[in-house]
Amino acid sequence: MTVEVVENEQEKRYEARIDGALAGVAVYVPADGMRVITHTEVDPAYEGRGVGSALARFALDDIRARDTKVMPLCPFVLGWMQRHPDYADLAFNAPASRVVD
Repeated sequence: MTVEVVENEQEKRYEARIDGALAGVAVYVPADGMRVITHTEVDPAYEGRGVGSALARFALDDIRARDTKVMPLCPFVLGWMQRHPDYADLAFNAPASRVVD
C-alpha cells in the first residue's frame, strides 16, 4: 500500500490517496510568509496506515521548498512536528507582543 500525497491548490489542501481513493486531507490557509495548517482528517477506513504522517511530511516538505513558514493550528501536525524536531525550523514564531504605556 502506497500513500500518494498531492497539493490541491484550488481547495487549499493536501490530499492523500490510496489506490486512487481519497484517504485524508490537510487543510491550509495561505498567509503572509506562511501557511496555516488548520485541520487534518483521515478517513476512518484508512486510520493506522500512516496517512496522517504522510500528509504532515508532504505538507511540511512543500512549505520548506517554498522557503516559508508554517503555523500548525492542527493538533495532529503540531504533535507530528514535536516528534520530528528536524522540522522545527519551519515553525512561524510570532514576535513577542509589547505593552505600550
